[in-house]
Amino acid sequence: MQDEKKLPLPPFNEESAKQKVRMAENGWNLKNPQKISMAYSRDSIWRNRDLFVNGRDEIISFLENKFSKELDYKLCKELWAYTDNKIAVRFAYEWHDEKEQWYRSYGNENWEFDENGLMKIRFASINDLKISKSERKLTWTEDIRPENFPSLSELLL
Repeated sequence: MQDEKKLPLPPFNEESAKQKVRMAENGWNLKNPQKISMAYSRDSIWRNRDLFVNGRDEIISFLENKFSKELDYKLCKELWAYTDNKIAVRFAYEWHDEKEQWYRSYGNENWEFDENGLMKIRFASINDLKISKSERKLTWTEDIRPENFPSLSELLL
């Protein structure tokens, strides 16, 4: 069974790279592990912090675990650089644990895509900062970030 295509396809230009980044942000903000996994190739490999994740089944398990622990998750991504089939992003997301301790997690990701536009490699480096609820900056109420909500750069994140 051949994977479906995930537009836009490489090679990327600035517009299509930004579109791919926003699509990834929106997908993760919807917090649906099964749907998110479909943006990745069947044999996708990840390094996420100190975890190594391989293939869609492991991606789904990883995301189910993540979203069960990182409550009220809100993510904002920004394009950093791109080439023909690679994109680098920086991001911040905010969430709280079951004890209501809030965090802002900062990071960078390096992505590589196959010819069908599916991400085949994802390397993520992430650091967590404890914050108070009043320090939150990612405060939209919808599932996905509204188009007019400030970007990472505009928020000085």
